[in-house]
Amino acid sequence: MIGEEELAYAIRDEFPVTRLHTLVIPKRHVEDYFSLNGEELLGCDALLKRTRAELMEEDETISGFNIGLNAGKDAGQTIFHCHFHLIPRRKNDVSDPRGGVRHLIPGKGNY
Repeated sequence: MIGEEELAYAIRDEFPVTRLHTLVIPKRHVEDYFSLNGEELLGCDALLKRTRAELMEEDETISGFNIGLNAGKDAGQTIFHCHFHLIPRRKNDVSDPRGGVRHLIPGKGNY
């Protein structure tokens, strides 16, 4: 565990998309984002922000982030316990970052 709040904790992703890819996970077992209560949302948000700041201190090459959630099998969810992906991005880590998460569906990212 790399970080913790009362209602959530943070760990490194076992299959990182980029270096320092981190997961923020609510402590109460809920299947997805839509099952979190207001306090849990605030706790996860606080931990996302704190973890972002820590990552930026640790690695000065980080220049952006993607924050992602998968909600449901058809959205790609394979672990049915809610978790937020905090994915550090760096200049030139891909040739054209425009479109960001829209690249999940081929042909939708470039517009």
